[in-house]
Amino acid sequence: MAPNFDDGDSLYNFVVRDGNGVKGMVDLGLEKVPEQYIQPHHERIDKLKASSYDRPPIDLSMLDGPQHCQVVGLIGEAAERVGFFQIVNHGVPIEVLESVKSAAHEFFGQAPEKKAVYRKGVSPSPYVKYGTSFVPEKEKALEWKDYVSMVYTSDGEALEFWPNECKEVALEFLKASISMVRRILEVLMEKLGVTLEESRIDGLIGLKMFNMNFYPTCPNPDLTVGVGRHSDMGTLTVLLQDGIGGLYVKMEEDITGAGKKGEWVEIPPIPGALVINVGDTLQILSNGKYKSAEHRVRTTSTQSRVSIPIFTIPRPNEKIGPLPQVVERDGVAHYREVVFEEYMNNFFGNAHEGKKSLDFAQINSS
Repeated sequence: MAPNFDDGDSLYNFVVRDGNGVKGMVDLGLEKVPEQYIQPHHERIDKLKASSYDRPPIDLSMLDGPQHCQVVGLIGEAAERVGFFQIVNHGVPIEVLESVKSAAHEFFGQAPEKKAVYRKGVSPSPYVKYGTSFVPEKEKALEWKDYVSMVYTSDGEALEFWPNECKEVALEFLKASISMVRRILEVLMEKLGVTLEESRIDGLIGLKMFNMNFYPTCPNPDLTVGVGRHSDMGTLTVLLQDGIGGLYVKMEEDITGAGKKGEWVEIPPIPGALVINVGDTLQILSNGKYKSAEHRVRTTSTQSRVSIPIFTIPRPNEKIGPLPQVVERDGVAHYREVVFEEYMNNFFGNAHEGKKSLDFAQINSS
């Protein structure tokens, strides 16, 4: 018997509890957006009003040449003013990027019961989770997204428990990305005039989470969001977009040729490029100099879309707070020191609401 999508409990059980996801709903021939997915007007994304971010990608290979200082400047400026940038010549082979996207489509193209084995509580590993939306039990309007999330602990664990459709190429992408992330983090520290011990860098990117997101076609994209407004909680995020687009970033300040403060701009997919997001952790470490990027995702009515983020996150027991050298220079700390596990629990315990997650560590000036 087909579920009644006009009934909230029936929809929730089918999509969330039984693991059919948004795709399972769409595959039944959905003709209109169910009420549970209709966003308030102020959360909807008006594609026609958004501009496109047209800054060229940064060539990461130029860090090793005579233009090193210029590239450091570009990366630093982007982290300070927008919180994201795109990079090319990053060291990840293009064929790996294409294979990862194909693997994502293969995984989500499976029958619902094949994916549902990875639901929370039944997954063969606590480090592999298949789900939908973000925190569906706390959201006023659900997000039009299914996902599988894999936390890296070791090659052996990944090869044993990660889904067969993606585990090998996911590991390849992850490993190729980590040295790049480390390099970018060192560059951003250099720009702050700070040198971190190797062990400290290890601690700040010690947890790696590999996600594959799937945004099924939507009958009316204007009413929904694929992902609501949020910033990432970690240090740096590496994001692979497909060619469809739909990623929007909120401008932190006026930038000529890019957008005005408060505007949402679309980040156009560039073949072979990766998007780098600054996360909350880096904003806290830099005492607010670097900005975590507030972003969201639009749905589409024409093609299903995939995106593959790699979140590099502090280890749970790592303490994060403004770096002493930066506080000395600024004269005041804008954030308190917190154990990252506490920050993470707060992040995952609430629905997406812009950069509200940062309030957990913010010091309110009187």
